[in-house]
Amino acid sequence: MANALLGGAVAANVVQPQGVVIAEPDREKWPTLQQKFAGCQIVDDPVELLSRCDRVVLAVKPHVLRAIAPTLARNQTPEHLFVSIAAGVSLDELQTLLSTERVIRVMPNTPCLVRAGASAVAASDSVAENDIAWAEMLFRAVGLVVRVPDDLLHAVTGVSGSGPAYLYLVIEALSDGGVSQGLPRDIATRLAAQTVLGAAQMVLETGTHPGQLKDQVTSPSGTTIAALRTLEEKGVRSAMIEAVARCAQRSRELGKAE
Repeated sequence: MANALLGGAVAANVVQPQGVVIAEPDREKWPTLQQKFAGCQIVDDPVELLSRCDRVVLAVKPHVLRAIAPTLARNQTPEHLFVSIAAGVSLDELQTLLSTERVIRVMPNTPCLVRAGASAVAASDSVAENDIAWAEMLFRAVGLVVRVPDDLLHAVTGVSGSGPAYLYLVIEALSDGGVSQGLPRDIATRLAAQTVLGAAQMVLETGTHPGQLKDQVTSPSGTTIAALRTLEEKGVRSAMIEAVARCAQRSRELGKAE
């Protein structure tokens, strides 16, 4: 996710590589990072990172965040703003771990890499509006941004955080269906992917409810209603709802302090 966010932000000219400091303890990864993000500074020590930056994006797994938090807490100053994308770690826990109230929590997704991401931002009342605006600007450069209460970020994880994986499965299944009906694999995959992209754009650009858009392409006794009947019989709708619920629950589990 760190690569997706930084890559998208640099591509959108929201940040310049020369103004970015990357903390990476594994020096074997440095050449790759230097090649991918030419001009960025790289350090292996979070204390060094804090000495060079006053805005810090914590793009790490929850267990890594909890491991480095004591060091960050001891060395942070009132000028530091922390933006965390660690799944499941609440604002309250972040503020406790980092010994500061200047914490923002964001749940992005990997399509940020192609500037088509979806990110939800949550911040406590103690965070200044200009701090939140900066975080929203950063993530808006790589896609859609919404602001939600912290307790809804588990639901966000289930919908958009992990959602791309569900849709990759849908695209793959559509492609498989096309292949089963005689289409070459590359054509079937491109048609499936473009269909998902186009349907999403229809929802976002028209503002029309997806159910209404579905009805617009569903003729009486036609091909689409025959397909939709099969999808409903197979429980696709309920399976998706349950998948979101299970993902959100796993997010809550990951958020529990180890």
